[in-house]
Amino acid sequence: MEAEVEQLVSMGFTAELAAEALAATGGKSTLKATEWLLSNHQHHTRPSNHPQHHQPRLDRFFLSDKRPRPTPNACSSSHKPLSERMRPLSLNDVVGHPHVLSLLSSSLRNPRRLPSLLLWGPPGSGKTSLARSLASSSLLSHLFLPLSAVTAGVKDIREAADVARQARKADGKGTLLFVDEVHRFSKSQQDSLLPLIEDGTVVFVGATTENPSFHLVTPLLSRCRVLALLPLKPPDVRVLLERAIRDTERGLLRSLEVDSSADIEVRDDAVGFLSENCDGDARVALNALEVSAVAAAARVKQGDKVIIALDDAKEAMQCKHVAYDRDGEEHYNLISALHKSMRGGDADAAIYWLTRMLEGGEQPLYIARRLVRFASEDIGLADTNALNQAVSCYQACHFLGMPECDVVLAQCVAYLALAPKSIAVYKALGTAKKAVQESFGQNEGVPLHLRNAPTKLMKEMGYGKGYIYTPDDPSAEQSFLPPSLRGHKFLDWPIRNNTHE
Repeated sequence: MEAEVEQLVSMGFTAELAAEALAATGGKSTLKATEWLLSNHQHHTRPSNHPQHHQPRLDRFFLSDKRPRPTPNACSSSHKPLSERMRPLSLNDVVGHPHVLSLLSSSLRNPRRLPSLLLWGPPGSGKTSLARSLASSSLLSHLFLPLSAVTAGVKDIREAADVARQARKADGKGTLLFVDEVHRFSKSQQDSLLPLIEDGTVVFVGATTENPSFHLVTPLLSRCRVLALLPLKPPDVRVLLERAIRDTERGLLRSLEVDSSADIEVRDDAVGFLSENCDGDARVALNALEVSAVAAAARVKQGDKVIIALDDAKEAMQCKHVAYDRDGEEHYNLISALHKSMRGGDADAAIYWLTRMLEGGEQPLYIARRLVRFASEDIGLADTNALNQAVSCYQACHFLGMPECDVVLAQCVAYLALAPKSIAVYKALGTAKKAVQESFGQNEGVPLHLRNAPTKLMKEMGYGKGYIYTPDDPSAEQSFLPPSLRGHKFLDWPIRNNTHE
């Protein structure tokens, strides 16, 4: 019954109340115990003439009680991945993010003023761990209700609101509503959170891997404090790995299902490799450590020392983990880095960013299209062969596909990076657009001498009159712009060749 008591305590109930509720409901179901706690407390506080309220379905916030229960001698959490078992138990256990921890610690000095939060960061940076650690803080006596936007909807949010209101009526307890992957909520689902945050029914904490500016509605952003989490640094990941190695209750030994007296050693170079090749994703590092431990244990006889070497870590990782999302912010960050590296003439950096994109699974034709644009926008007339190179690159990528077209892309990227640059055409186009847009509705007609005159009537009306055929008289002066723009320069380019062969 210890696991059930622990779960109820993590939700904000005291150990005494948790034990009482479990005893009253048979001691096997946290769902029934929580329903008993809320209804029992509310029963004593509700006036006799107050109508009975609908009891929300609390099972939405628990794992199913119909799941197979572990045997008495088994560790109740051994079936969970190592990364899940090693989640921090308090804010003091959280590694990295000193700026966020400082803010949260300050907020906990007055828990009644705890703001609603949006935790934004890459996978494995600790968003869920921070939320759970915040909820388990001894300074925050709030009920903790977790939801995942992958499976939850408006109905689940309403159920959570009902639970929060009952907890408030029962003993004045606040509620922390945690929504993981909140960017997956639709606009209407996000809107349903607004009144709950506005009137203080819940303290909302959302976690997202996507840029909130693009994926969350403005009213929700205005009600929350956005905290940006950066990828963990290798020393921080090393701390987490070493903690998992040392912890005999929740750590690596549980993955091997051996007792705490078992002899297991993880070589330092293996820990270093995992720390430096997970791209700051603690989940990736811990899960790779677990895989390497299981593989190493399978090689030795029972009772022998298990040694996890560098080769085990490399085999578990297979290849360096590359953080990339073809539809997310990292996609735009990397293409921006590639574009700016080529613009700056740094071929080495440009090839590096290109490789990052290809290794992350980017479509080569997308990159090739961007190179075609770059050839005109950033090189233009300074090297008119650049556009031919980029178009040829696109065609070659279309013919070959990956992985054969990678060298074609690299060649084009290097050529464009090293080519002379000119944005004269790009600026001329922008200036011309501005001139057209600012005179919208009163753009002058084409001057008569520039108009086509295929019929006698049009000739009689003056179409084409006065036009000088330039090949016959290259030195003749005539204007090709409307009268109001006569003499205006859009293209600032030093070489003007008006001769005709």
